[in-house]
Amino acid sequence: MRTMTAALDHYNARMLRVLDHIDRHLEGDLDLETVSGVAAFSKFHFHRQFKATFGLSLHRYVQLARLRRASEQLADRQGESVTHIALDAGYETPDAFARAFRQRFRQSPSSFRKSPEWEPWLRAFGPLTSARSKLMPTTFTPDQVTVRDTAPTRVAMFEHRGDPATLDVTIQRFIDWRKAAGLTPKTSSTFNIWYTERRPANPADYRMDLCVGVGPDQPIDPADGMVREGEIPGGRVAVLRVTGDTHNLEPAALYLYRDWLPTSGEEMRDFPIYCQRFFLDDPAGGTAAELFLPLK
Repeated sequence: MRTMTAALDHYNARMLRVLDHIDRHLEGDLDLETVSGVAAFSKFHFHRQFKATFGLSLHRYVQLARLRRASEQLADRQGESVTHIALDAGYETPDAFARAFRQRFRQSPSSFRKSPEWEPWLRAFGPLTSARSKLMPTTFTPDQVTVRDTAPTRVAMFEHRGDPATLDVTIQRFIDWRKAAGLTPKTSSTFNIWYTERRPANPADYRMDLCVGVGPDQPIDPADGMVREGEIPGGRVAVLRVTGDTHNLEPAALYLYRDWLPTSGEEMRDFPIYCQRFFLDDPAGGTAAELFLPLK
């Protein structure tokens, strides 16, 4: 059984490496031969493997990923011109880009830049959001969990309340605010705090905070309406590090709650589970996250 699990984890890691490669090389050549070579799979079978694993074809994934990046560039009103964004997304002309964009989002690129309509945007990228969740979660073992003491961390907190299907919109607003504040992921720590499970019975009950670590002299303007000052308290925590694909950390959280905690002799402190996200120096390693379960 362990051999089968290890083989599945290895296979899934190869497939996730493909998604990471695509996401990092959207401006490059992403044909079947190039992409299948990233995971060392045969190009004669890879298109079937990809669709069977992720639920959409390689061509559609690449097309949606490029359109998503283009839409994010358009949302940055101070960014590149529509023509530059169109060519960067792989379209030969701005008109071809505009037709594809309008078909997906029911808005022209220029209209989206002025006033984005987020509901069609969310529906269009549903397949991208669910692609990574198609894979079986990585297994964890007790030796991967460490107990440590942490210091209090002052943070700027950006709240998400309501249906998790709209989380991408909140994340984009958080990124825009963070850019305006000059708090880049490389210079300021990034945290997520979860107050509810990932898929509550009533989606409207979903609640989480996106946070940026800030120094004692960093101003946080409460008049902004989107952000507030807060603190992640210090204390003892159980820590589980996840690398590679960190889009869905619920399997890691379930392991801490269901498997590690009952046999540890520890008790939880009265603060929600949270994580710190990292961007690795080696892009091939993907991203990393440390999941913190507060302990007494």
